[in-house]
Amino acid sequence: MAAFALDNLALGYAGHIAVSQLNGTFASGSLTAIVGPNGSGKSTVLKGLAGLLKPISGHIACHDIELHDIAYLPQVGEVDVSFPVTVFDLVSMGMWKKRGLFKPHTAADHDQVLNALVQVGLKDFGASQIASLSGGQLQRALFARLILQDAQAILLDEPFTAIDENTSEGLMALITEWHKQGRTILAVLHDFNFVRRHFPRTLLLAKQPVAWGATADVLSTDNLMEVQRLLEARKSSA
Repeated sequence: MAAFALDNLALGYAGHIAVSQLNGTFASGSLTAIVGPNGSGKSTVLKGLAGLLKPISGHIACHDIELHDIAYLPQVGEVDVSFPVTVFDLVSMGMWKKRGLFKPHTAADHDQVLNALVQVGLKDFGASQIASLSGGQLQRALFARLILQDAQAILLDEPFTAIDENTSEGLMALITEWHKQGRTILAVLHDFNFVRRHFPRTLLLAKQPVAWGATADVLSTDNLMEVQRLLEARKSSA
């Protein structure tokens, strides 16, 4: 079964196409990296799948996943850290599907939030304001929120940006565990070596798909040269 099926999909902003010609499926339970140069449409694809962008043309079908069962992790730079909220409260927002937005948390809910903080190495940060966190700590807090969302599909936009290698590997272990549980996971990434180590499938973009399939095949020299050719062709026609 396909978690997401894309049919001649084009996505963009204010009527301007950012990525197009998307045809294919993300299988249920798959672990896929989305890679490509800056401005290639990677984040746009995730926002379309998350329901944050409507297609300019084409169609997205969610065959065995409901929209409310999709968890989306934005780029850490998109999070407003000036908002006066504690780490505990940020993480507890992951329980909205279970508790609703306004129901008080139970003692069991409280324990689940604390357990999620422990899993990401933030045991003693619950009372801290999110503005006081480093970039890596904030990313771990957002992962703790994902744990509580307990979604069947997880969309991660640059989840390892501005964090150290040990933290990246620790969060990747959590992603691997989600994958073993049969969840569908898509992640926008930049480090090809990291992708080769951890992600069995890859979608390579250059404002359109260049290759989509097994990572070893997708990240070939020929495909990466094709990305460069497409970029140069667009620059010359601009």
